[in-house]
Amino acid sequence: MMSQIKLFTIGFTKKTAEEFFTRLIKAGVKRVIDIRLNNVSQLAGFAKRDDLRYFLRTIGGIDYLHRPDLAPTQQILDAFKKSKGSWPVYERDFLALLAERGAETAVTPELLNEACLLCSEEKPAQCHRRLVAEYLHSKWGNVGILHL
Repeated sequence: MMSQIKLFTIGFTKKTAEEFFTRLIKAGVKRVIDIRLNNVSQLAGFAKRDDLRYFLRTIGGIDYLHRPDLAPTQQILDAFKKSKGSWPVYERDFLALLAERGAETAVTPELLNEACLLCSEEKPAQCHRRLVAEYLHSKWGNVGILHL
């Protein structure tokens, strides 16, 4: 077991490409783990899957990995976004999903060390990237979380 896992999180919304890539590079991120369910939307701009993979490698020498198993289901997403559901319900359902999927065994501490969980939300407060990071910390206990 690693002594301390350094895990970052970032959302791309309301960030320019320059801000986004500069934050990742300055933080020393080695790989971006995309935990969005839908990562090919035109709305994602520079953060569309194939473009993002290219930009990360070319601009920062950063690896890219898509892990939809760390994303909410469409049903959980829709209940919150489309049906204006409550955050506590989203949080409860998503954490139950992570537990059901065994997220703490699906990914390794080595994979997440110096990695950055990516989703679209601007702030981590109501965002599943924070929930994934905190869930893994609760299971492994040695995760230092930094929101970029």
